[in-house]
Amino acid sequence: MNPVQDTPLLGSISSPQDMKALSIDELRTLSDELRADLVHAVSRTGGHLGAGLGVVELTVALHHVFDTPRDRLIWDVGHQCYPHKILTGRRDRMPSIRQKDGLSGFTSRLESEFDPFGAGHSSTSISAGLGMAVARDLSDENNQVIAVIGDGAMSAGMAYEAMNNAGSMDSRLIVILNDNDMSIAPAVGAMSAYLSRLLSSKSYLTIRDAMKQIASHFPKSLEQAARKAEEYTRGMVTGGTLFEELGFYYVGPIDGHRVEHLVPVLKNVRDSKASGPFLIHVVTQKGKGYAPAEASADKYHGVAKFDVVSGDQSKSQPKAPSYTATFAQALISEAERDEKVVAITAAMPGGTGLDKFGQAFPDRTFDVGIAEQHAVTFAGGLATEGYKPFAAIYSTFLQRAYDQVVHDIAVQNLPVRFAIDRAGYVGADGCTHQGAFDMAYLSCLPNFTVMAAADEAELVHMVATAAAHDTGPIAFRYPRGEGTGVALPERGEVLPIGRGRIVREGVTVALLSIGTRLGACLTAADELSAKGLSATVADARFVKPLDLDLVLKLADNHEVLVTVEEGARGGFGAHVLQALSAEGRLDGGLKVRTMTMPDLFLDHAKPEDQVEAAALNAAGIVKTVLSALGQNVLERPARA
Repeated sequence: MNPVQDTPLLGSISSPQDMKALSIDELRTLSDELRADLVHAVSRTGGHLGAGLGVVELTVALHHVFDTPRDRLIWDVGHQCYPHKILTGRRDRMPSIRQKDGLSGFTSRLESEFDPFGAGHSSTSISAGLGMAVARDLSDENNQVIAVIGDGAMSAGMAYEAMNNAGSMDSRLIVILNDNDMSIAPAVGAMSAYLSRLLSSKSYLTIRDAMKQIASHFPKSLEQAARKAEEYTRGMVTGGTLFEELGFYYVGPIDGHRVEHLVPVLKNVRDSKASGPFLIHVVTQKGKGYAPAEASADKYHGVAKFDVVSGDQSKSQPKAPSYTATFAQALISEAERDEKVVAITAAMPGGTGLDKFGQAFPDRTFDVGIAEQHAVTFAGGLATEGYKPFAAIYSTFLQRAYDQVVHDIAVQNLPVRFAIDRAGYVGADGCTHQGAFDMAYLSCLPNFTVMAAADEAELVHMVATAAAHDTGPIAFRYPRGEGTGVALPERGEVLPIGRGRIVREGVTVALLSIGTRLGACLTAADELSAKGLSATVADARFVKPLDLDLVLKLADNHEVLVTVEEGARGGFGAHVLQALSAEGRLDGGLKVRTMTMPDLFLDHAKPEDQVEAAALNAAGIVKTVLSALGQNVLERPARA
């Protein structure tokens, strides 16, 4: 690829307005330079690459044709938004992407006026776009609203809910389906491009509207028959019958890497006076134009820093297996012993480790697409028939299925096992992917058992515990990244439900950890000991049912009790406080402090920086203890 400095045309673009007068040939050149710049930028930082490479020409064409930011351009998810960021005044800041205090890896309303809607989860663009289009109509404005959605995001029900709503309205909305994986498109080429230009042209649409006016004077049955005939005739040619049935005017498919095909169609749709929504079907290749990405199985969807020439990624060697890999192997072990164990993922087999489970048990692995709601209720159906479903879903994605968790699983007390990956801070993916709320939103539900793994060995035990638990729903959470390096058991042990453990004995201070903060609590105990303060460290293991005996023992035998969790307020610490209140332990001199994530969304940074910002590290724990004990704590004699 060309080095970044060999991009003179791109260097002259400070905003999309600078692109308006470019010729088709210049737009092609700009696309080549943009692709080279994108590869160069991501090679230095890591991040999402393949999706952006696939939409380079589309991004160029959109900003050439439409008047952004007055015209609202919404990128679904945001994986594909890097070229958009480069063209909208953020090129100089690309070396900071996904870094602390740098650009977000997704679109962000706080970052630029060219990002009208933030996105970290998929399939929201059509809903948001329709809202913007209706607001425009209510305000008597005439700007365009364009939603760019990938074919993977079209597997989510929310996208079809939005399309169904949009198709029943007269608001102009342009949806661009970026088709790079679904293989729903016939061959694209000159004839397809010609038909797309024809069917989106002013002359065709004018004739079509005139015929609709004539048909409106027919009896209702004949009017509907005429409309269906026109739609199905175009559907036979273009393959867009499904979208026509949803009420969209379908155009395509178009080669998404040919600006000479994209520009005239986009202009036709932009200038059309027709009411109602359009869907433009664009066929692209993920990873386009960078050979290592094209050859890679995942098309370089998410990459570490890499060498531009070879494509080799500079991934550091892990010191311990990841939590995700540990979960996958533990689940495989359980499935080898129990044929009723099955696994479900919502379009994240690699991210959740279920790709490995799928290799071992292809008939017992189910990827349902970006459809968390369906995944949960599907798991419930399996559970009613005696199977042991493990729904492996990121904490932040499980939020999307909360109604199903409550209504379909908890109310019916179905033994669905929830493996909650990415619990706590996740680093560069930022606030949209942080697993902050799962302990709070699950532990308030009747019938639920909720666990949190302190290390990878505990995770193995919790997988075994979940497999053996048939009396109701059970969840266990674990973080992203490497484990702590502890030895793994050959086989997981079934933990006694609702029982924690004492890890270290002390007398003055009790540190009660849940999940990932156990290591920080042990370090804090060492630091407190050096200051003459003896500390007990306990691992609760269970958020619910709470180990009341353990909590009361810690409360009765220590001056200070501090709970520590990498989760939002309203979770584990709140349950401990309620239990202490109910048992009258807050009526005396016990000093209780709950340490949680702060009540704000922390931006992208390294996970350790996020933990430090939240004061959930050892230093923050020590500070909390000393504050609780008062200013004169260090003047007291140490207790044995």
